Amino acid sequence: MKPVGPIPAGFAGQSRLSVGGVDFAELLDRAGDTPAFLYDGGAMAAQVARLRAALPEQVGVHYAIKANPHAAVLAAMAILVDGLDVASGGELAMALAVKRAAAISFAGPGKRDDELEQAIAAGATLHVESEGEADRALAIGGRLGLRPRIAVRVNPDFELRGSGMRMGGRASPFGVDAARVPALVRRLVATGADWHGFHIFAGSQTLDTAAIVEAQAATLALAERLAEEVGTVPAFVNLGGGFGIPYFAGDTPVDVEAIGKTLGEALDRRGTVLADTGFAVELGRWLVGEAGVYCTRVVDVKESGGETFVVVDGGLHHQLAASGNFGTVVRRNYPVAVAERMDAVPVMTASVVGCLCTPLDRLADRVALPPVEVGDTIVLFQAGAYGATASPAAFLGHPPARELLVPLRD
Repeated sequence: MKPVGPIPAGFAGQSRLSVGGVDFAELLDRAGDTPAFLYDGGAMAAQVARLRAALPEQVGVHYAIKANPHAAVLAAMAILVDGLDVASGGELAMALAVKRAAAISFAGPGKRDDELEQAIAAGATLHVESEGEADRALAIGGRLGLRPRIAVRVNPDFELRGSGMRMGGRASPFGVDAARVPALVRRLVATGADWHGFHIFAGSQTLDTAAIVEAQAATLALAERLAEEVGTVPAFVNLGGGFGIPYFAGDTPVDVEAIGKTLGEALDRRGTVLADTGFAVELGRWLVGEAGVYCTRVVDVKESGGETFVVVDGGLHHQLAASGNFGTVVRRNYPVAVAERMDAVPVMTASVVGCLCTPLDRLADRVALPPVEVGDTIVLFQAGAYGATASPAAFLGHPPARELLVPLRD
């Protein structure tokens, strides 16, 4: 038997799964069937409120919509946060439908010319990832007769310790190496671009509070140094994010109150070159990840080689990360339960496997479960981020998972 991760506080202690105070079976009826993602909008709002209460007043909250771009989730989050961060022309179009362009930033390597044009024409902020991308943006702005709004994404000379995905302190496709940033910014200013500031992102998905505090201090110091070298005050600095959520056994949540307190102290000490600069943290997973569950129905329970397999109608084509195939080096188990009997005593060890013709389609590996029957519902937690749109939905032609935001909106 292998351990599973901790069930999020909003769902822990339930005898039968409910989401936003509504029984899961009622929600699945409303969604149409399993497999389905159910999202608790109230839990998302509470996360944003908690973050705002913890952060210094002058620091805004941005939502990275790659974490969960479901239309209902995006519309709800757009009201709650100060800005939306996108990483493709498709995400930009979705963001423009719910937020004014001035509150949208577009980062990510490999932007095509048509995507750059889309952002410049709309008035969104481009976070350029290279000198070449900056040149293309300037040329497109000149052709359109528009002054492009450009921030420079910086590849910092430090990394976020304990990060699941490190994006600093090494050669990277993301951002301009810190040493080359001042020359690029001076050129942008000289050519008449609307230089908006810096985007400094060192990594993601860390549960090490001290590492986040350390990275934020280093980010502010780097922004101050770069601004002094440029000789121009940046209007804005995106401080990145990196706040993780506890997926696996032994994981503990980050202390956002401690992070906010030390960030406030660091901002109080900042130099005059950043005195009039605006700031924001950019988060996705931490805001929505714990608010989502993935429900999938049992279609078979079988024995093979002395092991029990619970076969479900979903799989990694909807929830790739839970299968361990989304960058996890060692396969570990997300929190999992039987939705009808969440508090039942475990009596069996079984693996939960999906409907795909690949041995990789394993959603839980040799976990303790109560008695499981065909027709029961298996629920995987921590499913509010990097689920439906981060999984190979078209694989083998199975239908996409349904998605439903609670509270329901008619």
